[in-house]
Amino acid sequence: MAQNGTPKTALVVFAHPDDADFSCAGTVAKWASEGCEVYYALTTSGDKGSHDPEMTSDRIAEIREGEQRAAANVLGVKECVFLRHEDGFVEDTVELRAEIVKLIRRFKPETVITWDPYRRSHNHRDHRITGQVTIDAVYPLSRSHLYFPEHLEEGLEPFGCNEMLLIGSDQANYKVDISAFLEQKMEAAWCHTSQMRGRPREEFEKQWRDRARQMSGGRGMAESFRRVSFRRDGRGQQNQSQPWWRVDKALWNKRQ
Repeated sequence: MAQNGTPKTALVVFAHPDDADFSCAGTVAKWASEGCEVYYALTTSGDKGSHDPEMTSDRIAEIREGEQRAAANVLGVKECVFLRHEDGFVEDTVELRAEIVKLIRRFKPETVITWDPYRRSHNHRDHRITGQVTIDAVYPLSRSHLYFPEHLEEGLEPFGCNEMLLIGSDQANYKVDISAFLEQKMEAAWCHTSQMRGRPREEFEKQWRDRARQMSGGRGMAESFRRVSFRRDGRGQQNQSQPWWRVDKALWNKRQ
């Protein structure tokens, strides 16, 4: 982790093309500008993301993957990985967990960004499941050689991330100032033209500006996250006010 809090490497795991760019692209652009290697992983290619009766799933998936690559180029993302599960039908399976664990062991991210599956308001099922699978992949699955030992045969060693940032949370406790990167975020988001449905660009940009200003509390522009830290101090203890298992339990209890 750099002195300014920017990770050296980061993995952003989302369900659909446009998810990351609409939610955390300012943070991604900021980190990339400061030397962070950022990687995108998408569980689907958004193959149901069209209301055009002439559109096919294969065609819209191809379009949306192209839009995502273009947006990633705007932000300085190193690589986009498309896992190509069916849009709307992402499931919490051993196979998907293995795919995410393999990416963590391959890219070795200090920080992982994904959806917060615990938020109390409704969220797209693909968002919820992608977030939960990613959390499970980060802790405990990617950390022990006993999980998915076949990865060792590919030269992929166990790896432990320092932290997760959960997007879309109703219990945000961490903000990133994106004042200098909001324009870049909007440029990346606008690459997803298939999802704009003819609405004027000015309308979207006003919405994004208003949201970033609200997240900052009226002081500049920001993106907010629920931060979960796995860093350890010199005694090998987690250096955070609330251990991960208590965060998990507290969030679960509030949903009951």
